[in-house]
Amino acid sequence: MHFEILGEIKEIETIAIGGNIRDIMRIQKKYGVGRWRKLKGIAKVRLENGNICEAEIHWYEAHGIGKKKLKIKRILDLK
Repeated sequence: MHFEILGEIKEIETIAIGGNIRDIMRIQKKYGVGRWRKLKGIAKVRLENGNICEAEIHWYEAHGIGKKKLKIKRILDLK
């Protein structure tokens, strides 16, 4: 699902760090070695069909590499 984040991500929480990330080997192979963290937060997003809603977003992030593999985990409020 393609989407665009509108504004900033709020209520950011760390889910896992380093070796506790299930896909750490695949992430390091694709994006490089770093101090990887899996995070989640709430953001307003625009979906492919143009609808705007609040959604829970999950992604991986490492210092110097940035956010990778953003995905919508669930839709919270469809407007």
